[in-house]
Amino acid sequence: MALGRTDLLNEAKKLELQGLEKYKIDPACMPKLDKLLHDVFAIRRPKPIDYHNRRDLIRIFNAISKELYGNFGNSPVVEGYGSFVMDLFSVRSDLDLSVNFNNSVGNLSRDMKIKTLRKFAKKFFRLQRAGHVDGVQTIMSARVPIIKLVDCGTGIECDLSVENRDGILKSQIVHIISGIDGRFQKLSFMMKAWAKAHNINCPKDRTLSSFGIISLVVFHLQTRDPPILPPLSTLFEDGTDPATVMERVNNYLEFGKRNKESVADLFFTLLVKVASAENLWQKGLCASLYEGSWTSKLWDPHYNSINVEDFTEPSENVARAVGTEEFQEIYRCIHSSLSHLLAFSDNQMEGNKLVDLLFGANSVSIPRHVSTKNIDESKCPPEVNGQQTKRKRASPPLKLREMLCALTIIKLLQSNEEDFRAEGVLMDDIRHLSFSFEFCMPSLLQVGWPQFWVGVEPPWLTPILIGDSLES
Repeated sequence: MALGRTDLLNEAKKLELQGLEKYKIDPACMPKLDKLLHDVFAIRRPKPIDYHNRRDLIRIFNAISKELYGNFGNSPVVEGYGSFVMDLFSVRSDLDLSVNFNNSVGNLSRDMKIKTLRKFAKKFFRLQRAGHVDGVQTIMSARVPIIKLVDCGTGIECDLSVENRDGILKSQIVHIISGIDGRFQKLSFMMKAWAKAHNINCPKDRTLSSFGIISLVVFHLQTRDPPILPPLSTLFEDGTDPATVMERVNNYLEFGKRNKESVADLFFTLLVKVASAENLWQKGLCASLYEGSWTSKLWDPHYNSINVEDFTEPSENVARAVGTEEFQEIYRCIHSSLSHLLAFSDNQMEGNKLVDLLFGANSVSIPRHVSTKNIDESKCPPEVNGQQTKRKRASPPLKLREMLCALTIIKLLQSNEEDFRAEGVLMDDIRHLSFSFEFCMPSLLQVGWPQFWVGVEPPWLTPILIGDSLES
């Protein structure tokens, strides 16, 4: 039976204080730790090209949707959600996408969602045979049916679902909340990187989801003294519509100013907070982001699951995937990381060693699905003071985006510039991706553009293509 809320709060507070005493960190080491975390964040955070690649993939998926359903008002729109929309992603993060139909369609049944995914899957399998995407998987038995695939041009894994409006809403709200205090984004990024390095950030493997980790970060910042984030109930007084929440957030932009804790302080105390709750979850301890405090709620007494309320669906536990054995592994990682931090504080461990133990030995990750076996290191850009100098890259093989650009040119070549822009194809996109007329030509021929059109382009496009040639 769950304990009363007051008893749980008192016990949680007492155990957290005991944890802080057990893992007593020398305050003088915190600036050094903060610099280490800042350096990891600076190295691993996404670069402008990572944002561009993901935005471009969303555009490409929408082009595919129009191809499948026609360019009509009721055709579905593909929207991003998850870590990219939250702006909490890394270079290795998946791109979560949702196919959303017009509101008039209403709530789609599970069968209709699966039917929609199968329609997209046929297209993806054709693209896979052509070498534009890889690893296409249809996972229809999952709680949320999805298609997984990898874009060969970027190595980005994409997860496509249907009508995942709840995921979109949560992502938008988290992104809005992050505007209250910059420490939230950094701490969320560091905690996700820590969990990834310890292989405890995969609900499929019965460990913590990224949303669960981010929720724990929100909760921790709500329960600091003084608090850094407000209870979400204060932001949801007028509902959870993102525009409404944004208006409320504008009144809280100075909310956490009185709290002077660094990201290092918060990283350490969050691990202590979760560690101190290890034996309280089964007693009903639950983190409530809505209330901004511990509360009492017991979902399933047969599991050692971590209990974190979903802030839009309080009846749901966002850490429900955690299994019994995985629970033990999560706590082994937490306790070992706290021991490493204590050793660093006592000058028994170098900073570089600590970073390796907390976040993995490779400070710069190689994207998934990119093989390093055949890399000729003599051809890699040389390093100057630890930084790689830029060197002109060879043109990549024709991939999905080149093919779709070619299809767009076929459709619009005889149009004027205004029509071209109306289709959402920006000139800067063409320049940035080096989509010169000549570069797209093999794709144009491959998709059936008449041979006698080769070398013909509208006058308004010519200066752009010449500019591309000069820049390349």
